Amino acid sequence: MDLINNLSIGFGVAFTFQNLAYAFVGCLLGTLIGVLPGIGPVATIAMLLPATYALPPVSALIMLAGIYYGAQYGGSTTAILVNLPGESASVVTVIDGYQMARRGRAGPALAAAGLGSFFAGCVGTLILAAFAPPLTEVAFKFGPAEYFSLMILGLIGAVVLASGSLLKAITMILLGLALGLVGTDVNSGVARYSFDIPELTDGIGFIAIAMGVFGYGEIIGNLSVKEDEREVFTSKVTGLFPTKEDFKRMTPAVLRGTALGSTLGILPGGGALLSSFASYTLEKRTRLKPGEVPFGKGNIRGVAGPESANNAGAQTSFIPLLTLGIPPNPVMALMVGAMTIHNIQPGPQVMTSNPELFWGLIASMWIGNLMLIVLNLPLIGIWIKLLTIPYKWLFPAIVLFCAIGVYSENNNTFDVWMVAIFGVVGYTFLKLKCEPAPLLLGFILGPMMEENLRRALLLSRGDWGVLVTRPISAGLLIAAALLLVVVLLPSVKAKREEAFVEE
Repeated sequence: MDLINNLSIGFGVAFTFQNLAYAFVGCLLGTLIGVLPGIGPVATIAMLLPATYALPPVSALIMLAGIYYGAQYGGSTTAILVNLPGESASVVTVIDGYQMARRGRAGPALAAAGLGSFFAGCVGTLILAAFAPPLTEVAFKFGPAEYFSLMILGLIGAVVLASGSLLKAITMILLGLALGLVGTDVNSGVARYSFDIPELTDGIGFIAIAMGVFGYGEIIGNLSVKEDEREVFTSKVTGLFPTKEDFKRMTPAVLRGTALGSTLGILPGGGALLSSFASYTLEKRTRLKPGEVPFGKGNIRGVAGPESANNAGAQTSFIPLLTLGIPPNPVMALMVGAMTIHNIQPGPQVMTSNPELFWGLIASMWIGNLMLIVLNLPLIGIWIKLLTIPYKWLFPAIVLFCAIGVYSENNNTFDVWMVAIFGVVGYTFLKLKCEPAPLLLGFILGPMMEENLRRALLLSRGDWGVLVTRPISAGLLIAAALLLVVVLLPSVKAKREEAFVEE
């Protein structure tokens, strides 16, 4: 009964004309800016945060939440159409989404991402409304040792996720971990692997690596071959929406992705990111149906599952923010900043001291998800028009937008040079047939793993046994070890390599 009363308070707040207008403006701005390559939710919210200063606190947070999932949806659009993950959670969408676009199925890929995100967002919001207090108890049980073990499991999952040779996959993860070490050591304040270059003391930016390896690498690869041999959108776009067969295949993937994202999203420390990778790994472990396209070649499940997991994780990541006051990712850290500006202290007291804000924000998430689907499904036809632009005009525009996107992040020309360098690195990976997704996961998780391992060892006074004496941590490490053993079994290894044979 309490839930119904609380939701009625929330919808009463969200259904005012003013708040509906702010939710719509947030979703629209988030989508339009999120579609620009390289400008993900963090950069979008950072740019638009000053616009909310003059608004009432509830309206400001509703607008920022709209910007958040609008930008996230926009990121999947660039991932599918031009092979550019706008943010870390879109990295997995690139693998099959871009291949679908190349096969002339960009419409069904974009629709699968939109419908999967809508369903997962609604379920994630329902979980947030119903289970916020008990779910925080689960999050409390995760200490540094558990986070470290969870990330080990994530990296082992990335080995399963990568196509081609296991040795190449492990090498890419190790390279990603090494790149993550560049920068200033948090504990000692000493610059590591910066080679006396001042700009490297802050570390290498994710956007620079993602855009260089995926976007510029692909462009260099295309420009290196004759025009008639280029791997661009040669096939005609067929249909804007998924077929009956597509729906039959993507529905279980959406349900699995939603369940995974809702669970992992509550964990402070990259829940939404881990859930998109975990969802893709899970889909690849699920048997292919007869006549189904292999993963990495344009399988619709490889778009629908991770996009649903990513969106469900994005919704449930509000749980640690609103109930514990812990921002689980950079976007939520910006939300904390916005709440502080409006004199709201994030934490358990928000629910009791400011119920209009708490439940109004939750109700606006449902409305925002509905607005996104109403906004974006009719726009699919417009996004598809991008693919009809001749490649000689399209690639300079992508290069320019990427350069603007990466420069606007830190107002630093060094980042633009980094994108160019990683473009050459990406082209090298393309030639060596190395899958770059595990490199990015290693790069993102590396610093977080190091920090949590150090914390765990500090708390246990240097005792490494803490990783196996805590039940949740031990369970996660056992799961990681079993996964590794299964992947290395000769029969599984042979089948895995057979599944990735080039057509």
